[in-house]
Amino acid sequence: MQRRDINAADAPAPAGQYTQAVEATGVIRTLYLSGQVGVAADGSIPEDAAAQSALAWRNLLAQLRAADMGIENLVKITTIVRDPADIAAVRSGRAAVLGTLRPASTLVVGGLSNPAWKVEVEGIAVA
Repeated sequence: MQRRDINAADAPAPAGQYTQAVEATGVIRTLYLSGQVGVAADGSIPEDAAAQSALAWRNLLAQLRAADMGIENLVKITTIVRDPADIAAVRSGRAAVLGTLRPASTLVVGGLSNPAWKVEVEGIAVA
């Protein structure tokens, strides 16, 4: 797979750690990742957004590994945050996992189906 990050010169630059568009060529497989939330394998849910963000990303990475993929295969993410006050903590959790990788990204502030959840992360990966 070849990956090309695209940020058009005649459109606004990304406002954060993401790419406006990602082109993937030579793709053999596409993986659609359901939203992963900050819930531990034992069902426990931390109370703070930073810990939930770390768990959501850990859960997303687990799904990638189960599909024989890694973080480098991630081309698109959508993050849903319940409370705008938690955006910085959620972005910090994302940065810790993504490093210099910049997938296309959407951030939504809105409700989640469980009131204990503060963040949910979904993605698309290609190989």
